[in-house]
Amino acid sequence: MAALAYTLGKREINYYFSVRSAKALALGAVLLLTACHAASRRYRGDDSCEYLLSSGRFLGEKVWQPHSCMMHKYKNSEAKNCLVDKHIVFLGDSRIRQLFYSFIKIINPQVKEEGNKHGNIPFEDKSASIKVDFLWYPEVNGSMRQRIKSWTEGSVAKPHIIVAGAATWSIKIHNGSNEALTQYKINITSIAPLLEKLAKSSDVYWVLQDPVYEDMLSESRKMITNEKIDAYNEAAVRILNSSSRNSKAKVKVFSVSKLIAQETIMKSSDGLHLPESSRDTNAMILMNVYCNKIMKPIDGSCCQPQPPLTLIQKLAFCFFTLSIIGYLIISLIHRNNYRKNKSCTDLEMGEEKKPAINTPNVSTLEMLLHSFCKLGLIMTYFYLCDRANLFMKENKFYTHSSFFIPIVYILVLGVFYTENTKEFLPVYMHIRVLVAAYLFQTGYGHFSYFWIKGDFGVYRVCQVLFRLNFLVVVLCIVMDRPYQFYYFVPLVTVWFMIIYATLATWPQIVQKKANGNCLWHFGLLLKLICLLACIYFLSYSQGAFEKVFSFWPLSKCFELNGNVYEWWFRWKLDRYVVFHGMLFAFIYLALQKRQMISEGKGDALFSNRVSNVLLFISIVSFMTYSIWASSCKNKTECNELHPSVSVVQILAFILIRNIPGYVRSVYSSFFAWFGKISLELFICQYHIWLAADTKGILVLIPGYPMFNVIVSTFIFVCVAHEISQITNDLAQIMVPKDNSTLLKRLLCIAGFFFGLLLFSAMQDQSRH
Repeated sequence: MAALAYTLGKREINYYFSVRSAKALALGAVLLLTACHAASRRYRGDDSCEYLLSSGRFLGEKVWQPHSCMMHKYKNSEAKNCLVDKHIVFLGDSRIRQLFYSFIKIINPQVKEEGNKHGNIPFEDKSASIKVDFLWYPEVNGSMRQRIKSWTEGSVAKPHIIVAGAATWSIKIHNGSNEALTQYKINITSIAPLLEKLAKSSDVYWVLQDPVYEDMLSESRKMITNEKIDAYNEAAVRILNSSSRNSKAKVKVFSVSKLIAQETIMKSSDGLHLPESSRDTNAMILMNVYCNKIMKPIDGSCCQPQPPLTLIQKLAFCFFTLSIIGYLIISLIHRNNYRKNKSCTDLEMGEEKKPAINTPNVSTLEMLLHSFCKLGLIMTYFYLCDRANLFMKENKFYTHSSFFIPIVYILVLGVFYTENTKEFLPVYMHIRVLVAAYLFQTGYGHFSYFWIKGDFGVYRVCQVLFRLNFLVVVLCIVMDRPYQFYYFVPLVTVWFMIIYATLATWPQIVQKKANGNCLWHFGLLLKLICLLACIYFLSYSQGAFEKVFSFWPLSKCFELNGNVYEWWFRWKLDRYVVFHGMLFAFIYLALQKRQMISEGKGDALFSNRVSNVLLFISIVSFMTYSIWASSCKNKTECNELHPSVSVVQILAFILIRNIPGYVRSVYSSFFAWFGKISLELFICQYHIWLAADTKGILVLIPGYPMFNVIVSTFIFVCVAHEISQITNDLAQIMVPKDNSTLLKRLLCIAGFFFGLLLFSAMQDQSRH
């Protein structure tokens, strides 16, 4: 009864909540979220610099997350490239001096905090012609005004960046009197127009005063209270904002430091000055505000304008627009004709006549346009998520709870959808997570197909290549990214072609031929040994590898950042796993043919003794590899060992999963469903689950991290499934079985790619 109730429960859920209804819900969620974010941008403004300077929160203890955008962590080389030939001035008290030191340590980490604490401190990096000066002006007074005025009169060269702020000294030396606050307002009112004048040609930042930890303040600083600091900050903000209303330029108020200090000031050594980590965060925010628009880091979306559309993107937009219009027109015509034919009845017989229209031609064209119409809408969502500044993005941050809780939840769902099977489950239904495991399945699956079927026709090859590459080619066009950026698809594509070339070249050895003469098995093993030798040679000869892939147009496909090193690294990392998959398939099919394995339901794969020994070895191997991988400290050494030892865990998992008959006789339909769209999931996550080309997290619902993950994941899975269906539909149309028609299509596709490469070359020239 329990089993019956369990099965009926699942059927009831599947009846009321189908894939179609899930996609409709996802579409509604996307439209609603798009409208909400567009309205929010219009109401609050879309200047992410304002958010970077004024709002954010801590992820954990030390990682600062600005509101709605991502902050890049600049290296010293990047900072030098951004600030080359620049002059930066920090003007203020001891807190500004701390910010000055944190800033120059980004340029030169070896700098030590030395020099007169109550005096000017110069810094210069001659290699990049960068000058950074700290000028000691602890009070907003006539001296500070005179210094700022000298920059506006032209007699002294204006700094490119000015960071100013002061107040605590005024509170201290005047014992927190109201008269001092009044004088502060007068002084800052006289300085504000000068700062606005400077802001027309320079970047000017006014740093608000951080709160203090009053319990830790010394007796000489007890008058510096948070109440007084708030009064001084309020005066500064009101006066600077009032001044900026009458000017196009605007002094940027650096208020985010207050939020950072509120969380970290209790770690201060004296209650007044921020701990080093907080000062470093403030300095990195300053670097992001100024440098992001210059360096354009992919993981620094704050202060970056939306990138302009390229020529190829504009052409793609026109194509999808025409497809949508064409589909709507043909759909209306088709429905109108259908209604007319349906209304024509034979009055004598009392039956409707059959429509006399060429249905196959119309339906094929309509199906083609319908697929491109849906694809165009999906690509619009991709662009809005990861190229337009509509949806928010945040930096990645790992916690054990955020990782393991969803994993446990997914495992529970997988167990809930467990099904029985009477057949031996092939390997590819179990291993879909790791790149190495997927490549192993590639070797296993395609070798098995060619070995058993002996089908080396062009149709089969074109079908596989189309299904593998269609989505990536479209994303390269729409998202303006090189083919090698989606490294997994080039990797699988090249390995598929290697498998095909290995088995299709003379002599073609297939199962039917080998069954007649066992010597053909040795011939096939010889082919595999030759393949292994080629892999070994290329993996240890980077020069030879680069020569193979440096010829145009291969170089255009496999270059990333101007060279093929990334492609060589990715290929080398899992270089043996496809060979292992092919060898495993050969051994498995040979044992199966000789009936040396038992695949019956509930039976162990081998004899009890052999099964127990293999199962024990597999469990020990799996645990040993897992411990080694998780404890590996040196990434370079791990990468060197990975190609040779990754097969241990894969084979161990396969044997653990398949040797016991009771384990082999069940599978999760939930995981199997995801396995069918695993390629689309892997590629789509670059832009609509993660963000900034996987460097960040897409935020559809700000302020609710877990709810945001649930909603974005739901939409992401629905989109991946729909793309999988679109790819399958287009594959049937674009890759016909008729050889002559297929040849014409291939010529058209070749022409398309030639034009695409030509336009891409033109774009590269215009950028340089």
